[in-house]
Amino acid sequence: MIEVLEQRFNKNMARHQAMAWSAVRARLEGNPDKLAVLAEMERTGGEPDVVGVEPSTGELVFCDCSPESPAGRRSLCFDRAALDARKENKPSGSAQEVAKQMGVALLTEAEYRHLQTLGEFDRKTSSWVQTPDDIRKQGGALFCDRRYGHVFLYHNGAESYYAARGFRGILRV
Repeated sequence: MIEVLEQRFNKNMARHQAMAWSAVRARLEGNPDKLAVLAEMERTGGEPDVVGVEPSTGELVFCDCSPESPAGRRSLCFDRAALDARKENKPSGSAQEVAKQMGVALLTEAEYRHLQTLGEFDRKTSSWVQTPDDIRKQGGALFCDRRYGHVFLYHNGAESYYAARGFRGILRV
């Protein structure tokens, strides 16, 4: 996994210009549990890469950088409550539960917009993002995508799911 991450890191230097691979490698080798999470992100199609450093802690921020929403994490409703509310044609699970099982978090809108400054993502798909409680309490959930050269934030019923909607994970190491 470290070799895969190194190749991606070197291929996409614009995502982390002021960073040295040696520092990334040292942090990964010191956190084998996080390396396992990155391997799961990779296995499900996320193509994780370093997209920043958390200023307050110095932690490296990894995010799914696949061109489209990770293929292994699509066709999911938003959360367990939405999954339980569906009476027919239930999806296999929910984005929040899968993210928790993997050990990642869904991106916030701000994190999603930052990712879009590093490339063009979700031009054909969309990704669930963290949703404020007041929206979720009313049955809604938020997702984002990129169309027409712009990043859009939308809402949908949390119980909805689509073959072209998944989620991107974020992990601090």
